[in-house]
Amino acid sequence: MSIASVHEIGERYERVRHEVGAGATVVVATKYVSVDEMAALVEAGIEAVGENRAQDLERKHAVYGDAFRWHFIGHLQSNKVKVVNDVCELVHSLSSDSAARRLTVPALLEVNLSGEASKSGVLPEEIAGFVERYPFITGLMTMPPLAGDPEASRPYFRRLRELAAEHGLPALSMGTSQDYRVAVEEGATLIRVGEMLFRRTQG
Repeated sequence: MSIASVHEIGERYERVRHEVGAGATVVVATKYVSVDEMAALVEAGIEAVGENRAQDLERKHAVYGDAFRWHFIGHLQSNKVKVVNDVCELVHSLSSDSAARRLTVPALLEVNLSGEASKSGVLPEEIAGFVERYPFITGLMTMPPLAGDPEASRPYFRRLRELAAEHGLPALSMGTSQDYRVAVEEGATLIRVGEMLFRRTQG
C-alpha cells in the first residue's frame, strides 16, 4: 500500500499521543509499511515502532537502526528470537516456553482471553507459571475478537488489567487503531496503532 503524507502521519500521531496522555506509549505498527516508506515515519517524529515479522524487523533495522525504539508485536517463533534479542527493547507477544528460554530482553506475555483457536497466547491459568519461570516478563498483552464496536473490547481489556494486578505486572499492551481509547480507559500502558496513521485520504 502507499501510505499517507509525512504531514498527515505526524498530525495523526500527535493527536493520538495527546489523547492517550503520558500514561501510555504509542507503538506504531509497521507491518504494511515498506522499508522505503519507513523514512516518512522518521520525518513524522514517530519514536517506537512494532514489527510483526522477524525478517522485516531485521531488514528495517539494518536501514534505520537507532532512528526508532523497536518492539516485536507478532507471533514469536523460537528460531527467530536471536534477531529480536539483538534489536528490540520489548516483546509484546511471548506465548511459548521454547521462545522464552531464548529471550534476553523484557517481554509481555500474550494471553488468549477470547478462547479463539486462531489466536496465539497462553490461558489465564498459565500466567503464574510463566511469571515464576521468567522474571523478564513485565506485563501482559491481549487481542480481543474483531468487532465493529470498540466497547465490545472493554471486557477483555478489563480482565487483562485484573490478571496483571493479580500477578504484580505493571505493563499492559492492549488496544489498536479501532479500540485504543477504550484500552487506555481500562489501563493500557502501551497501545499498538497503524492503519489510522497511514490511511490515505480520498480525493
